[in-house]
Amino acid sequence: MADEIILVTEDSPEGEKGLWGDARDVVRRLREVRLSPELLEQNMLSFLKMVARLFRQVDSVMGADADLKLEEVELSMEISAEGEVKLVAGGKAAGKGAITLKFKRPDSK
Repeated sequence: MADEIILVTEDSPEGEKGLWGDARDVVRRLREVRLSPELLEQNMLSFLKMVARLFRQVDSVMGADADLKLEEVELSMEISAEGEVKLVAGGKAAGKGAITLKFKRPDSK
């Protein structure tokens, strides 16, 4: 395949315990995964469409006359080795190779 996106993923043994604690935190293996840009594009577009639907729902719930407006949203996401685009929920996961997307409303002035 000529056009590929290469992801570097981190494998860790599941459920292995040892003298020094949880082996998942000590033993890590990196591997490359090759994905088609079309698969990644399709999954990213699906993710972004879902985000857009959520913002439209917020607007409809808040109403045009509301004192509060949603001005900016920051989301973290990651791409799995299978090309899935996943929303990352805070904590340790947010700092582990996540991609941050920042959505800001254009000035309406």
